Amino acid sequence: MHQSSSETELANGATKTVFSATKIEDPIANNTEDSKSIESGDENIRRLLSEYEIGRKLRQLRLKKKIALTDLGRQTGLSASMLSQLENGKLVPTLPTLARIAMVFEIGLDHFFTDKRERRLFSVVRAEERLGASDPAPVLRGLFNSPVPGYVFEVLASSVPQKNMSAYLAEFPLAEEQLERLEHSHEGSEFIHVLAGILAIHYQAEQHLLRAGDSVYFDASEAHSYSGHSETPAKAIIVTIPPRL
Repeated sequence: MHQSSSETELANGATKTVFSATKIEDPIANNTEDSKSIESGDENIRRLLSEYEIGRKLRQLRLKKKIALTDLGRQTGLSASMLSQLENGKLVPTLPTLARIAMVFEIGLDHFFTDKRERRLFSVVRAEERLGASDPAPVLRGLFNSPVPGYVFEVLASSVPQKNMSAYLAEFPLAEEQLERLEHSHEGSEFIHVLAGILAIHYQAEQHLLRAGDSVYFDASEAHSYSGHSETPAKAIIVTIPPRL
């Protein structure tokens, strides 16, 4: 059985320990690829931490307490220059640094790392990014038993997660009176504003004609349906709002 030179060798009943000197090299200093990998990792960490906007939160705390950078520096043992760079995002703070600051403001470290999406929601959806469909899912499927779609709609805020409302741009071709309307309902409320043409809203056994500029708001849990009533397709903005919890 082969043994390395650093292991204990037994010969003629005597114990003999042999050690060999091995040069240990710095893998990072001698490997350019590893060095680049570490640098790339540091950059990714910096980018990740920037999403929490620690500097902005620090500045908000300081201004709320009306503490000057020099005063905060004296209380934390950090220089005003360093604190300024932390607020401006030019420096990434270490945990001990954040701990010093947190103690001054009597808060936990979690204040800097919770709700990284604290920024107010603002999402722009460009015209070419809108999602469109004809007679969508069964609950909203064509209003008529016809190969011609009852309406065509586009989702106006498709990229916004966890929306408090949904908005659509809808187009309703002229309906054929003999075709049966397919009603639907859903929880929450609905708002419709007609942009062009004439749109009929069928609600609680009544038909309401809306023209360009007209609007309607109603409880969408009641069965309702739509139909175009003008030669040129009616166009409308439809907003659905989920029920309040």
